[in-house]
Amino acid sequence: MPTLIDRETVKKMVQQGAQLVEVLPKEEYMEDHLPRALSHPLKELDREAGEIDRNRPVIVYCWDSA
Repeated sequence: MPTLIDRETVKKMVQQGAQLVEVLPKEEYMEDHLPRALSHPLKELDREAGEIDRNRPVIVYCWDSA
């Protein structure tokens, strides 16, 4: 179930082993992304979902300056 979390919770969860998954297009990931984030663009997420470790929490995010 998706849950909105704040920046401090993200930091804590990543320190405890959570995965960061950026869902913007790969070009935008290459331009800038959070440290240790994986790139799985939303349009390709169904196909790439097998690459995500289902035994660890997953934090999905996108960043848009607009």
